[in-house]
Amino acid sequence: MPLSHEIVNAAKKIQSFIRKTPFIHSKAFSELTGAEVWFKLENEQVTGSFKARGATNKLLSLTDEEKANGVVSASTGNHGAAVAYAAGKLGIDCTIYVPDDVSAAKLENMKQFGAKIEIHGNDCVLAEAKAREVADGSGKTYVSPYNDLFVMAGQGTIGVEIGSQCEGLDAIVISVGGGGLIGGTASYLKTVWPKIHVIGCSPENSAVMLHSIKAGKVLDLESKPTLSDGTAGGVEENTITFPVCCDVIDESVLVTEDEIKQAMSLYIEKEDQLLEGAAGTAVAALLEKKADLKGQRVGVVICGGNISLDTVRSIIN
Repeated sequence: MPLSHEIVNAAKKIQSFIRKTPFIHSKAFSELTGAEVWFKLENEQVTGSFKARGATNKLLSLTDEEKANGVVSASTGNHGAAVAYAAGKLGIDCTIYVPDDVSAAKLENMKQFGAKIEIHGNDCVLAEAKAREVADGSGKTYVSPYNDLFVMAGQGTIGVEIGSQCEGLDAIVISVGGGGLIGGTASYLKTVWPKIHVIGCSPENSAVMLHSIKAGKVLDLESKPTLSDGTAGGVEENTITFPVCCDVIDESVLVTEDEIKQAMSLYIEKEDQLLEGAAGTAVAALLEKKADLKGQRVGVVICGGNISLDTVRSIIN
């Protein structure tokens, strides 16, 4: 079944578990860029992030036996909270493995949704490897943050909503980590608006997927610390998102930590909303590309809003 069909099915399955988030026109950013800018507010999603979509779709796909055995996953925060949320709604036991540099705000968010937390390694790839090992030895289902058809299809439901919330876009800007968000969302939107220009963006400090696309294969690259912790870390060599991202991403943009910080500060000031670093990456890319996007209808996915007060203070100051 084509990915776009899986996404439409996912939208029907998860609609009672997630919010249809607003797609709002931004007067301030439209004036700043010379484009007509809309923000898709996944920072208002049930767990504060788009990840609730993919996790819910995956857990709904499990058999009764698989649900009874429980699930295990790995996360830098948002995916873990999403799995915990969906597991709680469906009565499934879940354990989340996290790297030791996980954001305090996102760790607390996972805990409030009832996740059992295990800390392992200094990179999400190591946490993922441990979670897979535990799953293999226990009969539990491993729920990947991105390397899973049901997860990617769930994230793609953002595209279904955007398609019903506006008459058309010339371009869309989406941050890239493992590729599930942009892979799913762009795959659907390109079936609706074939000429839409998809801009994938990552921080310079951690852009494994975007560098891999340029190389034509998944690379094993070191990731430096970044405000965009939701997109940080390595990418699994065999991930199903890689060929999808190669197919749907039309342009790659890398942004610096200063650019992310400035974009976040500006968004908080102009939109009166919190956003996390991964969402700030997309706003920074919008500002970076404003000359090219002038006069166009542009969507930007604000993928999450889970951010600590200390980080907010450091950005504003």
